[in-house]
Amino acid sequence: MIYPVIMAGGTGSRLWPLSRELHPKQFLALVDDQLSMLQATLARLNGIKTAAPSLICNEQHRFLVAEQLRVVGCNDARILLEPVGRNTAPAIALAALQACQENEDSMLLVLAADHVIEDVAAFHAAINAALPLAQDGKLVTFGIVPTHAETGYGYIQRGGVLGEGFAVKCFVEKPDTATAEEYLASGDYYWNSGMFLFKARRYLDELQTYQPEVLQACQDAIAQAQPDLDFIRVDAEAFAKSPNISIDYAVMEKTVDAAVVSLDAGWSDVGSWSALWEALPRNKQGNALQGDILTEQVSNSFIHAESRLVTAVGVDNLVIVETKDAVLVIDKNQTQRVKDLVTQLKNNNRSEHVTHPEVYRPWGKYEAIDNGKRYQVKRITVKPGAKLSVQMHHHRSEHWVVVSGTAKVTNGDKTFLITENESTYIPIGEIHALENPGKIPLELIEVQSGSYLSEDDIVRIKDDYGRV
Repeated sequence: MIYPVIMAGGTGSRLWPLSRELHPKQFLALVDDQLSMLQATLARLNGIKTAAPSLICNEQHRFLVAEQLRVVGCNDARILLEPVGRNTAPAIALAALQACQENEDSMLLVLAADHVIEDVAAFHAAINAALPLAQDGKLVTFGIVPTHAETGYGYIQRGGVLGEGFAVKCFVEKPDTATAEEYLASGDYYWNSGMFLFKARRYLDELQTYQPEVLQACQDAIAQAQPDLDFIRVDAEAFAKSPNISIDYAVMEKTVDAAVVSLDAGWSDVGSWSALWEALPRNKQGNALQGDILTEQVSNSFIHAESRLVTAVGVDNLVIVETKDAVLVIDKNQTQRVKDLVTQLKNNNRSEHVTHPEVYRPWGKYEAIDNGKRYQVKRITVKPGAKLSVQMHHHRSEHWVVVSGTAKVTNGDKTFLITENESTYIPIGEIHALENPGKIPLELIEVQSGSYLSEDDIVRIKDDYGRV
């Protein structure tokens, strides 16, 4: 049985300001109007007989993952939480150990949550071609047939023929332009996709041979794992002892049983704004436009407008991205340097690289509307049946005004309902809670006032979602 393992970590900093630490690119609908990249990855499995998928994500994204799975009806997935980032080799080991607990003969199909694959039929055909090799004990990776001399990817050189694939002769690092052109001309090199198919037990055996410290740490972490709502929490202390290492360095570059199957399916890792531009439909001027946009004599550009009209005149080869709290303008040939801007934001202790104005929570979401000295205004949406934690604040009071729906409010020792155009006031230090007892989303405006308004002034007394 094939066990899909979807790697859903990472921050996607090269796609800032759309991608941010608490809402990175795998959870955004960048290419598909309806599905996020994670949801599209799950949908791509339709037509292949598989077990329920396992997703590996970090602690901060757990409720976002669970909600996106719920929306597409994927209710049987296992969500493994990485307590700390340790790269791909340990993460895949966690999934392999868990799969072996259920089925010693399980086959892992390791996928990234943030890739684009246009030709799903070709993707399925590549998996079917790889399956006999994996059943024979090979560790199969999928090599992307290169379309140009790309310097941003690692490469795989193929060796002798193995079934419908090839033995791996070697893995090579990202080349310079001249070397990439040689690779392309030879026809013997593929882009390294970071997707794999192999027996779970076979991978664990190779870890035992080449990286026993990784295997031991992951075995200890899984042995002490605890269920938590929709999630599986591995032991943080044990997992933290694992070396930080990728599957390529840990196993694939060392094993004598590495194989590669070619994949020519319109693949992209959408690792930059220029890559996203290439993956999107473009008009006759070569522009990929998203949102409310007017252009005049603009060519070969990507323009995204999230919250207002964006206009451009007489420019070429630009990326322009507008969000509610940031605007990016960059030469399309320089998009790999977006990460340098993100580093500046971090060094300046700004928050724009961490969150959007709209922030998702397990109970719904909130959006920052306005803020100033000693006040902040938010629009809060609570899902039907959901409840915020029972909490209090040391430094702020809150005024809630219901816009639509019905709110069940706990304010001190009183619990009562308020509906549209009604309000309540929460004094500083008062224990309070908010719940949506109705069948439609609850929307309200929250006005905070006080000397300190950050999210860490929340003292949770009781929480249905296990948050501290």
